[in-house]
Amino acid sequence: MQFPNYFADAETSFQTASFILFGIPYEKTSSFRHGADKAPGEIRQASWNFERFDLHTRINYEDIPVHDYGDLDVQKLTSKELFNTGKNFTTTLLQKQKTPIAIGGDHSITPGIVSAFPSDIAVLSLDAHMDFRQEYKNDVYNHACVLRRIADHLPIKNIAVLGLRSAEKEEYEQAQDLGLFFRDAYTIDDAGIQKTIQQTKTHLKGKKIYLTLDIDVVDPAYAPGTSTPEPCGLTPAQVIEIIKAFSPQLIGFDLVEVCPPYDHGQTAVLGAKLIKTCLGHIWKQQA
Repeated sequence: MQFPNYFADAETSFQTASFILFGIPYEKTSSFRHGADKAPGEIRQASWNFERFDLHTRINYEDIPVHDYGDLDVQKLTSKELFNTGKNFTTTLLQKQKTPIAIGGDHSITPGIVSAFPSDIAVLSLDAHMDFRQEYKNDVYNHACVLRRIADHLPIKNIAVLGLRSAEKEEYEQAQDLGLFFRDAYTIDDAGIQKTIQQTKTHLKGKKIYLTLDIDVVDPAYAPGTSTPEPCGLTPAQVIEIIKAFSPQLIGFDLVEVCPPYDHGQTAVLGAKLIKTCLGHIWKQQA
């Protein structure tokens, strides 16, 4: 069944919307599975699965002023051109006092978006991978270099990563030496999600936060359709607890690395649910 080609309930005009949702169907830097460029469309279709009333937040999604801008034209761009396109588009949104919500695409969409924000914000990354390489395959804008490029714009103390299960030895050692705050999934399981959230809050010191949510942070039992799956991940419930805890500080977010060709629909549904969850909790704080 074909549903409308925009995200469910995102029917407010651009002029009056507080939140602007846009797709970035780019996957040229994907290093394992391919097909993440199909994710914005699949996630939009999956978003029509849900009721307008949310039991968790007790809000109606139709009351949230969201506009779906559609997709940016990025598929022929180099990774550096993608960076600049994301930065320029997000700058325009921020100048108009809109909150950006991006759907990737691979994770290389994120640094350009973040670079449009002031350098005193924080970034919270939920990801199975550290993504802290200086370059990968001769490309400094590769999806394996996301946090390194973000660290070009923000102080490294303003970055936190939760849910890791994978890193190269060199990037791990560099991250430790430079003081990157991270908690791997194994540590989170041992400490508990609430203690991990509190440690992260203490580290980020109440700063405004941009959230980047790589779907592979979730265990592939729940989200098999991802570009670079890594077993032993977080549960959707743990991710929602993180979203809920940090929602008062969120000033934008993205969801990346859903890979529809390797999905039977459940990953796109989860991605849509997490977007709606972020929206709901942010709006609840503002309403």
